[in-house]
Amino acid sequence: MRWKKRLKKVGIIGVASGVFTGYFPVASGTVGTLLGVAIVWLWQGLPISLQVVMCLALGAVGVWASEQAGTIFRNADSSRITIDEIVGFMVTMIGVPVTMYWIVWGFLLFRFFDIIKFPPANLFDERMKNGWGVMLDDVTAGIYSNILLHLMIRASF
Repeated sequence: MRWKKRLKKVGIIGVASGVFTGYFPVASGTVGTLLGVAIVWLWQGLPISLQVVMCLALGAVGVWASEQAGTIFRNADSSRITIDEIVGFMVTMIGVPVTMYWIVWGFLLFRFFDIIKFPPANLFDERMKNGWGVMLDDVTAGIYSNILLHLMIRASF
């Protein structure tokens, strides 16, 4: 029975930490975002509706895993939790061409908005010390980044 608990704990940490990218000693959020880049690279050619479904599904798993991992780490928003960066970057790239040019722009914009935390992202980050708060500030950064990318695309940037 004890091994089942350990296996569950490792599974939760594995998901919440973005396949353990959260354990990278420096800039774990940036490293987690790079896993998001890999996922987006794999989804090229998928319809936007499927991209949205993937973000919603992984986001729901992320809320649960972040909540569980926050309890395990005794820190609701531990730097080891990177599933939020992964989903946030995926949101950034919904409907955006998957080319190196747009991925680099998406990466830079997402990291900017994730670090600066314009409202309401800052409220999610400061006031919601649970899985929802962990995920929603990064999803908000992803939405801001996505809007800006679409404006850039339409302006032939």
